[in-house]
Order: sequence, then C-alpha cells, then structure tokens
Amino acid sequence: MKKLMIAAALAAFACGTAFAAAPACEAQANEKKLSGAARTSFIKKCEKDASDAVKQTCDTQATEKKLSGAARNSFVTKCVKDAAGAVAAHK
Repeated sequence: MKKLMIAAALAAFACGTAFAAAPACEAQANEKKLSGAARTSFIKKCEKDASDAVKQTCDTQATEKKLSGAARNSFVTKCVKDAAGAVAAHK
C-alpha cells in the first residue's frame, strides 16, 4: 500500500510536470533568450521529455499492479489521458 501511495504521488508530480510543460518550457526558453528555430526545437524537446516522464510513471504503476498485454496497454493509455484531464481541470 505504501508503494502505491508513493507511486500515486510521483504520478501526480510527473503529470503536473508533463501537462503543464508548455508554459514551463516556454518560460525556460524565455530565460535562455531563445528565438526562432532554436526556441521551437527546445520547446518541442522539453515537452516530449515531460510527456515521456508521465508515460514512464504510468508504466511503473502498471508493473506494480502486475498488468500485462492488453490490460497493461489500456491502463497506461487511461493513466496518461487521466493525467492530462486532471491538469486541464486545475487550470
């Protein structure tokens, strides 16, 4: 149970990070004074890295639940979508 609570906390943090990435990535690009293609490339990579973190967290939860096959894929897909919806609801 303790592992599940830790995983949930990590998921909430990762999800918030990933789906709030656009403003955070843009802020980082501004701090670095990037513009043009360099800015676009930086933001794109930053957002991809953040979404990868969310997927990794959901994969970890699926492993802890000992899911495999279609059940695992379904869980991970729903987990990622729920994370996006949770962050959108808080905006």
